[in-house]
Amino acid sequence: MVAAIGMVRADVPPESGAREFVSARRSEPDIRQILQTSPLAGFQHYAGRALFPLMRVGDGLTLVREPANPYDPGAVRVEWYGAQIGYAPRADNVDLARLMDRGTPVAARILHLQKSRDPWKRVMMEIHVVESGAH
Repeated sequence: MVAAIGMVRADVPPESGAREFVSARRSEPDIRQILQTSPLAGFQHYAGRALFPLMRVGDGLTLVREPANPYDPGAVRVEWYGAQIGYAPRADNVDLARLMDRGTPVAARILHLQKSRDPWKRVMMEIHVVESGAH
């Protein structure tokens, strides 16, 4: 599911379909190019189950590169407010890991939440490449 499919604006709710993101934190806008949308892997093995009722669409997610992970050298851990809730799926993390290893700034947010018995359907995340000052 890796594709640069657009942009998202921060001042417009995700549901609106806007495809440009402009951050209000700096005088220069940040443009975030969408790298991928992916389900959250491993949700059932981490704090995701307990935290799911507190999560909201649009919440920021922290991506942490784990190059020494014994199961996946391209592993990218996903955290919500400091608690690990899973990983970027192994099938989708090659480009993401490569960008993070090069120091490319990336960010993620919750795109969709769904109550489901299938843990792969509970959290859909959107991962962005951040380009400062781009228009």
